[in-house]
Amino acid sequence: MERTASSSVRIEAWSDADLELLRRANAPELMDHLGGPETEEQLMARHGRYVALSADRTGRGRMFRIALTDGAEAVGTIGFWERTWQGQEVYETGWAVLPGYQGLGIATAATRAVAEQARAERKHRFLHAYPSVENGASNAVCRKAGFALIGECDFEYPPGHALLTNDWRLDLGHFAS
Repeated sequence: MERTASSSVRIEAWSDADLELLRRANAPELMDHLGGPETEEQLMARHGRYVALSADRTGRGRMFRIALTDGAEAVGTIGFWERTWQGQEVYETGWAVLPGYQGLGIATAATRAVAEQARAERKHRFLHAYPSVENGASNAVCRKAGFALIGECDFEYPPGHALLTNDWRLDLGHFAS
């Protein structure tokens, strides 16, 4: 099946049924910039956090599966969650698009959609993304989705793994937390 950049996406709340998608997103080529694939135990814990976050209605964030509008197949993951960054409460976002669906604008469209979800919470002014400085594709997503590059920063992800990242920031509006 030929895939094109014009494929539209939708984001759907993460659920118990999305564990297999998380396993597929745990591929070495997708986890290369994040310290490598997780163990099954780590995946189960992360899946539990994703389910809980998506069920939470306090504005802490949400996790989503990315699907093409012309089908039910999930093609990636995306979400936003709260974090304290440089003394300020902000949202952070992150995503993964499965091999075979990359380079088609899916991550950019999903990032714009998740930014709208974060904006709708009216809780935090900024949404940040922290892709590795070596991850050209994710840095391009940030640029195309309208984020401003703040600069390089040291980041620890996963815990115990030092990572040099770019700090990208999107202004969600003037309703400060």
